[in-house]
Amino acid sequence: MAYLTTRYIVGIFANMDARLIHRRKHTFPDGTIIETVVWLLPAPVPGSGHRFKYRFYFGTPGSRLIGYDNERGKGDHRHYGEAEESYRFVSPDRLIADFWKDVDKWRSARKNDDDRHRNR
Repeated sequence: MAYLTTRYIVGIFANMDARLIHRRKHTFPDGTIIETVVWLLPAPVPGSGHRFKYRFYFGTPGSRLIGYDNERGKGDHRHYGEAEESYRFVSPDRLIADFWKDVDKWRSARKNDDDRHRNR
């Protein structure tokens, strides 16, 4: 009976109102992965002024290269390599566009580095 009355169960039921509105996963031939997930919540995550909860990941298994998320208490922010900075959330569509812009920038820089090494 104790398991039925813990905060964890209550938390799970409270999150049942969240509605998944976007989920995509793609693996590139070089082994890097993109996963994007957005939920619509009944209320904002503490630290964010909107009702979207999201996590965007680009990297290899176990090694994030780029990430966007709005974890509780931290608010909207992005990770680019080792750097972490706040992110100004406008809309889910803008979030997706900004993330892909960073991914394209990263992949383009890596391709240019690979091409330079091949031409030596």
